Amino acid sequence: MDRIVYDRMAAHDSTHWWYRARREILSDYLTRMADLPGDARILEIGCGTGHNLPMLARFGAVDAIEIDPAARAIASQRLGKPVGDAPLPELPGVARGSYDLIAVLDVVEHIADDVAALAAMRDCLTPGGKILIAVPAHQWMWSAHDVVNHHHRRYSKATLGAAIAAAGLTHNGLRWFNSLLFPLAAASRVAGRLTGKDDSDDSPPPAPINALFERVFALERHLIGRVPMSPGVSIVTLAARR
Repeated sequence: MDRIVYDRMAAHDSTHWWYRARREILSDYLTRMADLPGDARILEIGCGTGHNLPMLARFGAVDAIEIDPAARAIASQRLGKPVGDAPLPELPGVARGSYDLIAVLDVVEHIADDVAALAAMRDCLTPGGKILIAVPAHQWMWSAHDVVNHHHRRYSKATLGAAIAAAGLTHNGLRWFNSLLFPLAAASRVAGRLTGKDDSDDSPPPAPINALFERVFALERHLIGRVPMSPGVSIVTLAARR
């Protein structure tokens, strides 16, 4: 990712509506769907500045990996121990057969060989272990945001499902999320394309709008996995060894 992406993450990951609501949604999703052991070993790959680590720590003992040195230093402070730097797709030095949960949250789209990356994660799971995957959806929504984040692709349910299967994994259902705000996001992408003002700036909006978006997005924690969701900005699933 461009340096500015990490800088914005460090500045806004505690206040931006998207980060805050997504943590609530994923925490509830794991509580209801993951069936983790009480002493779960958890690895977050591509943890950025470590903003998800306290949420994941509710479910067990957490390790983390981040390849950007500046973001890794912040994440290490938050985690209270060193964060590793093993790159995907190989994950050199990461113990195989060791983790009950691996979280890759908006990470797989950064890897050229996503199947090899998922296969390496599969090999790091304990028997019955799971991979929490979240990815951006809809290739037609490609924008400057994807460029500065060094994405290789955005996913459809079909392409994500095919990558999971090719890696020797199965999943518990591919679910849309960030669906309630999807019409606004889609309109923004289309407007940017039509006006030539495709902007990668993802700083938070003014405080009242930021608070409103957080409340709306966070409502999805009650919906995902319970009712069918309309198309969203992202897709989430839990994958396990086939």
